[in-house]
Amino acid sequence: MKHFPFALLLWSVLPASASASADVSPSLPIRQEAPPDGWAAQAGGTRGGADAAAANVFTVTDAVQLRSALSSGIKGSRIVQVAGVIDMSEGRPFASTADQARRGRVALPANTTLVGIGAGAGFVNAHLKVAKVSQVIIRNLNLRNPCDVAPRWDPTDGKNGNWNAQFDSISITGSTHVWIDRNSFTDAPVLDDTLPVENGKPRQCHDGTLDISDASDYVTVSYNHFALHDKTMLIGASDKAVQDAGRLRVTISNNLFEYVASRAPRVRFGQVHLFNNYYVGDRRHPVYRHGYSVGVAKAARIVSHANAFEIAGARTCLDAIRPFASGADAGLFTDSGSLLNGAALAPACSNTGNPGDTVAWAVPYPFKPLPADAVPAHVRAHAGAGK
Repeated sequence: MKHFPFALLLWSVLPASASASADVSPSLPIRQEAPPDGWAAQAGGTRGGADAAAANVFTVTDAVQLRSALSSGIKGSRIVQVAGVIDMSEGRPFASTADQARRGRVALPANTTLVGIGAGAGFVNAHLKVAKVSQVIIRNLNLRNPCDVAPRWDPTDGKNGNWNAQFDSISITGSTHVWIDRNSFTDAPVLDDTLPVENGKPRQCHDGTLDISDASDYVTVSYNHFALHDKTMLIGASDKAVQDAGRLRVTISNNLFEYVASRAPRVRFGQVHLFNNYYVGDRRHPVYRHGYSVGVAKAARIVSHANAFEIAGARTCLDAIRPFASGADAGLFTDSGSLLNGAALAPACSNTGNPGDTVAWAVPYPFKPLPADAVPAHVRAHAGAGK
């Protein structure tokens, strides 16, 4: 099987008892706030649990300790440090989707920083929820994308029906001031070609990797590594969610999207800024065939600067940037300085919805993007857990 990074696959088979490797990478400052070059720094900034008292700084090694550290009985800001790999199933397979929803859920309260210690910290059988809260930071974690134990078949989904799963690695709903930084996400070792085929299609157990919806706002997604997944990041969950207009302000910067098939991201309504991201894909990949990278859906307003796309088999910029709406519903994408397989992405892929229109917003914070040809080396060196 080709194209699967060895280090990523090695992490994916670590046992849940594996200890954190604090000596592999320098520790991140646990009281760090979101950097100024992103939406999370606007409107007062994102500090998470940075001002937590010493008594509210916890180190956890298992699901029981984690639930205690995140409990509602703790008052004030908190910092939760994850040591090793925590298996939220605790060695007992989930009996049903409902059981998985209850035991696999990691609900983050407001004013919380969740951070891995060293390069080996993370979760399996977990879905992290940031729901109707403010001030949350998630950093330096290896996250194996959860596999729904009972996905549902919907014969009305698409032309020939589809399997639908619940559970994202991280879902952000109705929340503000969130920073997602230096995490690694992967389906491995449960790749899609290992799933049984039923009703003529793989019994898809994976949902999204990082989804942002329900009028969430002031979010920065920086220096993460997304690998080996199908539908990666959805910003805005429905064309009917008109309450999202004017919100979903998200910065996506310096991330590595490696052999993900789509949604990196797909955007509805949001004012989304993409800069210095590195996209690696293959339109003939044996498992995660590249369909598109950035989806420009209903009323999206996307500003792009100096991203690097390396997509084997891409024919035009529409293989990287795909419009999903037209007319009054059209989204807009404007780019400066990005490259697709070494050639300029713009102007052919700018304003993909209605040529001549503009996104009508300006990036409100200072940022200094690297030139696109310097992005691959920079992102490889710095994106992902342990970096």
